[in-house]
Amino acid sequence: MRRKVRFLLLLLFLCSCAAKERQGGTWDELELDYSVELRYAEQFSIDCYQGGCQKITIGTDGIYLVVPEGGKVPEHIPEEVAVLQQPLDSIYLVATSAMDLFRELDGIGAVTLSGTDANGWYIKEARQAMEEGRIAYAGKYSAPDYELILDKGCDLAVESTMIYHSPEVKEQLERFGVPVLVERSSYESHPLGRMEWIKLYGALLGKEREAQDYFDSLLERLAPILEQENTGKTAAFFFITASGGVNVRCSGDYIAKAIGLAGGVYAFPDLTSEGSVQSAMNIQMEEFYQKARDADILIYNSTIDGELETLDQLLEKSPVLGDFKAVQEGNVWCTGKNLFQESLGLGDFIVDLHRIMTEENPSLTYLHLLA
Repeated sequence: MRRKVRFLLLLLFLCSCAAKERQGGTWDELELDYSVELRYAEQFSIDCYQGGCQKITIGTDGIYLVVPEGGKVPEHIPEEVAVLQQPLDSIYLVATSAMDLFRELDGIGAVTLSGTDANGWYIKEARQAMEEGRIAYAGKYSAPDYELILDKGCDLAVESTMIYHSPEVKEQLERFGVPVLVERSSYESHPLGRMEWIKLYGALLGKEREAQDYFDSLLERLAPILEQENTGKTAAFFFITASGGVNVRCSGDYIAKAIGLAGGVYAFPDLTSEGSVQSAMNIQMEEFYQKARDADILIYNSTIDGELETLDQLLEKSPVLGDFKAVQEGNVWCTGKNLFQESLGLGDFIVDLHRIMTEENPSLTYLHLLA
């Protein structure tokens, strides 16, 4: 009799285990295997569980459970957790900064919908994919084409934080069963933290190894620059506003920090916007003149009003810049318009900054000399 009872209990136990296997267990039964090491990024984390599921946490309110292809979705998942079942092969990409990371991971094929039209892309692979019809324009963040998104079987919308200005859009997408991932790499103050977001996209695409290898090779490439002593050369990064003022980066911004990593000294080391987290601010030309007149290097930000090719074009915007040391010594540079869309290009930008501080006639990727 005892033997029969033991047999029945064993049978029940095995049936229970088999049921859990079919169902993927429950949320509370997920066992942590390890957490992905993040050296610089602070806006997300990745916890990897036994069985292949990964929990991605972004900021304070974004939690996503990535379930591997063929894997079972655990039961009793909290309402605030969005389930992402791999393969994620029909993504609506609105956060333009993420496209470069998809490209590096050979993952542009997973993007079928874009919040930017073909003419808005400086990343040639993205533009070409749209021109060839492999990526369709599905409307900007505030006015998506819901019908197209649903018709494409979209399994994930990757939005920038601009979506918070249109919360009804996020709610509608989620109501239609489309998970929304809000990209916060722009909140990383450390330049290398922004590029470390490639690990998050590696997790989404099932390319964790490729993402880790890329980031390791990036750090190895930058190590000789990061380990050198500061050159002591001062640099200002700016553009002239339509009203004649000057837009400059706050001292805690990633561009200001990139100048420091490259071996320079940011010309506005104490510039902060009181009571705000904004990374840039407008100041009067008088203040810019006072702080940047003797700067060794001026770098013009082409993002807003386009690239400049000559010093004359710069002086047309503000003749007073002719008094600046960098103008008189021919040490004024301009960024390419593709810099901010090519997120991983920040590594090359740091190399560029180092070269203009240490070399004559340097070979550059994102900067060109104004002569």
